[in-house]
Amino acid sequence: MRILIVNTSERTGGAAVAAGRLMEALNKNGIKAKMLVRDKQTDALTVASVGGGWRAQLPFLWERLCIYVRMHFSRKHLFDVDIANAGFDITRLPEFQEADVVHLHWINQGFLSLRSIRKILKSGKTVVWTLHDMWPAMGICHHPRDCRNYVDGCGNCFFLPNGGQKNDLSAAIWEKKQRIWGQGNISFVACSKWLADKVSDSGLLKGSFLTNIPNPIDTRIYCSQSKEKARESLSLPTGKQLLLFASRSIADPRKGIHLFIEAVKLLVERLPEAREHVGIVMLGGHAEDFEGQFPLPMYPLGYVSDERMIVNVYNSVDVFVTPSLDENLPNTIMEAMACGVPCVGFRTGGIPEMIDHRVNGYVADYQSADDLAAGMQWVLSETSREELSQAAVGKVHRCYSQSAVAKRYEDVYRRALSERYK
Repeated sequence: MRILIVNTSERTGGAAVAAGRLMEALNKNGIKAKMLVRDKQTDALTVASVGGGWRAQLPFLWERLCIYVRMHFSRKHLFDVDIANAGFDITRLPEFQEADVVHLHWINQGFLSLRSIRKILKSGKTVVWTLHDMWPAMGICHHPRDCRNYVDGCGNCFFLPNGGQKNDLSAAIWEKKQRIWGQGNISFVACSKWLADKVSDSGLLKGSFLTNIPNPIDTRIYCSQSKEKARESLSLPTGKQLLLFASRSIADPRKGIHLFIEAVKLLVERLPEAREHVGIVMLGGHAEDFEGQFPLPMYPLGYVSDERMIVNVYNSVDVFVTPSLDENLPNTIMEAMACGVPCVGFRTGGIPEMIDHRVNGYVADYQSADDLAAGMQWVLSETSREELSQAAVGKVHRCYSQSAVAKRYEDVYRRALSERYK
């Protein structure tokens, strides 16, 4: 069985990381897997690119221009939607032709167009699609917030100027998707139970196979190590308890930095001694912009892409705090737990599936800075760090190990192949 994993980027973004980890997990468990991307960033032999250099960005630029015009030349929601009106035909590539299963992941921003997907389905290949957000089940958006229009046709899209109209761009793309999705037998996989429940309501997935399988992680890389050595390597203080906030872009409003700042202030009010004994590690772009906004010492590390350095960051801290407002199944929580770090996050998306409340971390009430502060206080001073750490590692090994996830995907591939040949 030969699997072709298709994702826009090789390494940039959570979906890229998850897709790459799945390829590695499959290969380690006897299933031949390659990856096809638009943006290739390493010299890995198992990763192929559509090529083209700067020309590979032209479909992306054309799509953004078309969206910019439809947004009445406003940049407000320019990257919140995708219309997939331009992309690459991958059906002619040898990697595609050799594959038994074409496994789509995140294919937006000018990689695959709706026309490209139609050609894939018409090729007769078995297609599996892992959902990292809700775009395959929506008209044009990735995160519909509280909108339910996608159930039977989209329209009146709040991302469009003046809230859209009944037969707006979102409705038109939804109808296109409905025609295309109906031309092939796609097996859909959501990364979390929460996402599977959300997309199951979409008319675009009606009658399709849908299950949920978490992303895998290599527990030989992400594992507990010496905290002292980790802090020494990063020049972090050894005499403090450290909180970690991590995001590709710290300033992204969806990551909840404003609520984290508020929660830290509440924590210090309740634990005045925290001013002397607690610090904050910030991992991600623009971290330095938030210096001076916390009542605690802050240690900005900036954006880090080196995996071993990231492992050191996790091993250097005592708590990982993720106040994200909209998440599927965050790789960061999985990584932190694999390193034995208890996590605190809001009750949203797939986070409650990962953090077992008061067992390996703390699940706070959604958007409640007060409860987020209570969670940090509970982990720092009201429970056994060793017990939390062991519970976190145990959860990862049971649910997210490479062998466990690869086996579940193998079952999906075999089922999809058998359906094709019926």
